[in-house]
Amino acid sequence: MSALAYDGLAMAGRQLRRVRNSPGLAVLTQLMPVNMLLFFGYVFGSAIAMPGREYRAFLVPGLLVATAAGGLMTGMFQAAADTHRGVTDRFRSLPVSRAAVPLGQAVADLVVTTAGTVPLLLVGLAVGWRIEGSALAAAGAVGLLLLFRFACTCAGIFLGLLSRSEEAAGQLGASSFVLPLLSDAYIPTDHLPGWLRTLAEWNPISAVTTALRDLFGNAPVPPGAAWPVAHPVAGSLAWSLLLVAVFLPAAVRRCGGE
Repeated sequence: MSALAYDGLAMAGRQLRRVRNSPGLAVLTQLMPVNMLLFFGYVFGSAIAMPGREYRAFLVPGLLVATAAGGLMTGMFQAAADTHRGVTDRFRSLPVSRAAVPLGQAVADLVVTTAGTVPLLLVGLAVGWRIEGSALAAAGAVGLLLLFRFACTCAGIFLGLLSRSEEAAGQLGASSFVLPLLSDAYIPTDHLPGWLRTLAEWNPISAVTTALRDLFGNAPVPPGAAWPVAHPVAGSLAWSLLLVAVFLPAAVRRCGGE
């Protein structure tokens, strides 16, 4: 086993133990999307008319992607906590791969996210959401979702390493909840004003959400959309790989003290 793989597994194990030692926080974090599904689906859903479509079926893929985008906040807060408590400096003094630190955190987050997605999917099935596409397409949707979560976590780790304090990282991370609101995660963008629709459709969350709806067979690609939404699978891959290519090397350099 290579040094990077060995050190990465060690760092991932450390992150998973952090989750195990804070079960209440983990449960609350995983229950939030379920609460949002019930609230949006039954309160707002009655006020949103979608001819030929069930709003709750439309909403589930959006909530899956909004939860994946939460990797930005999680990665930021955990990296900031390690930085300002001296843990990152300790890692720099040890003979471990610098890439293993952010990779281990991102992989551990991916494991927790995968487990936490199950309750949301089960509640989605209970309220009427169904996978109407093929099993292969559904597997592709899950793969895109996890890749996007990994990309958002990498971005969050880098920003957390840059933060001046845990409080600042927490406040900045909490503000990321606005990003799904400026996308098609919760509402269709067809009838938005031109400039706002353009902004929403170039939001990476919109591309991934549209890709999931298309692959799950829940909704077709909207006509006349911007390129990332008109070609959602390619757009999702492009956004995710771009985020990883920019932020993962930057986080590795930052972990090395550069």
